[in-house]
Amino acid sequence: MTTRRTSASAGAGTIPPPPAPLLAEIVRSGFVEGGHRGSLVLLAADGSVEFALGDVSGPVFPRSSNKPFQAAAVLRAGAELSGERLALAAASHSGEDFHLDLVQKMLSESGLTADDLLNPADLPLDPVEAEAYLAAGRVRDRVTMNCSGKHAAMLAACVRNDWPLATYLEPSHPLQRLVADVVEEASGERVAAVGTDGCGAPLMAISLNGLARAFRHFVLAEPGSAERRVADAMRAHPRYVAGTRRHDTWLMREVPGALSKMGAEAVQAVALADGRALAFKVADGGQRALGPVLARALELLGVEGPVVTRIGRAPLLGGEAEVGEVRAVF
Repeated sequence: MTTRRTSASAGAGTIPPPPAPLLAEIVRSGFVEGGHRGSLVLLAADGSVEFALGDVSGPVFPRSSNKPFQAAAVLRAGAELSGERLALAAASHSGEDFHLDLVQKMLSESGLTADDLLNPADLPLDPVEAEAYLAAGRVRDRVTMNCSGKHAAMLAACVRNDWPLATYLEPSHPLQRLVADVVEEASGERVAAVGTDGCGAPLMAISLNGLARAFRHFVLAEPGSAERRVADAMRAHPRYVAGTRRHDTWLMREVPGALSKMGAEAVQAVALADGRALAFKVADGGQRALGPVLARALELLGVEGPVVTRIGRAPLLGGEAEVGEVRAVF
């Protein structure tokens, strides 16, 4: 019998990485029918890693958890935004009327219209708002898309600097180079990859460690700096960052000093006023696991109260009755 040898350089014999640890399980009628795996990191107030699960040093796309960094770049570019407008610049808004009205005002203040937005048309992100929107006979619109506040802010920065509007989403555009600078400075690491987000904007990959460090940097930044101005605006006007029925709004409204931003594919980052921070990603992108995982992570950071319980509830229905839940298991 002849044994065939294959060189290691050909890729044979390599050991696949272990699966990501289980973060949450799906329990229906007392039966565990599935689970959500992922990675998570918690930072102590001094910035050291207090707890970690899975790969927290490899790059991930933070998706909309990147938005505070993009808003800070808009300020560095000289855009004159504050208050609700700056909070909306860092938002994944729900598409409620007050969101849409302010996006239109921001565009008008820059001498622009919705036709200048390069994000795709979409329905409101919040399901309740989407149903009402469709019932009113309205159709998908660029302003309604949850990233339209960010895009209106980016366009404002371009108008301020006489930068090209038609190419503001290209990675080589001066504004997007500023975004990369903010990401790297705040996270303390180089951008590992650049992709394209769902809204069309460049997306910077960093590690979960770096994402948690970046949020910590924003809450501890010097007052008056671009980073601190974004953090302060988001915390002062949380409903403009998300909406009336969203975890980020509840947390920033009810935990003094908390900065919170979720992202697509079940990414979440939070920093507390004293520098404690967290970041996680559910590997399969299961958004239903986000609340339970976030609530458990907050508990491990020492955050308690009704808002944590509210965030952590993810009931499963059988017919019209509650028959189970998605629950954290770490």
